Amino acid sequence: MTASPAVTVTPGGQASRLSLRAPEKSRAVLSRALGLKLPETPRATVQAGSRTAIWLGPDEWLVLDDPDVDLMAGMATVKALHSAVDISHRNQAIMVAGPSVEATLNAGCPLDLSETAFPVGNATRTVLGKAEIVLWRTDAKTFRVECWRSFADYCFTLLASGARDAAMG
Repeated sequence: MTASPAVTVTPGGQASRLSLRAPEKSRAVLSRALGLKLPETPRATVQAGSRTAIWLGPDEWLVLDDPDVDLMAGMATVKALHSAVDISHRNQAIMVAGPSVEATLNAGCPLDLSETAFPVGNATRTVLGKAEIVLWRTDAKTFRVECWRSFADYCFTLLASGARDAAMG
């Protein structure tokens, strides 16, 4: 954990993660199987209980849930065309929170992260330095960074440096 008066950077907890790809005609069946309506627009997220679906592309979603939930079990009975891959152990979450959260993330992320341009609930695939991430604004001053576990140390170090810089300026 890294903390400053401006922002904290902490490892996120364990989670079940599913990489889901499917054509439009399969969305309704998959949505029923997941218990939420898969988002259909850029940067959209949909939540139902502990489950969240993040739109990554016209036919691609990242689905997150509690670590003890077997997301693949729900997909096993779906006959509609789709690809579902359990990526629970591939990814690592990093939580970034505080009054200078945007400045901290902008140390390595080129997006306009102001609340006007990137409101609560928005999520997207982007970069943090040289690493591909999924960035999700969970509330006004909190973001969840999903990165590949092999890039977690790099992302955490970059965010900790950004937090120190944000505290100074």
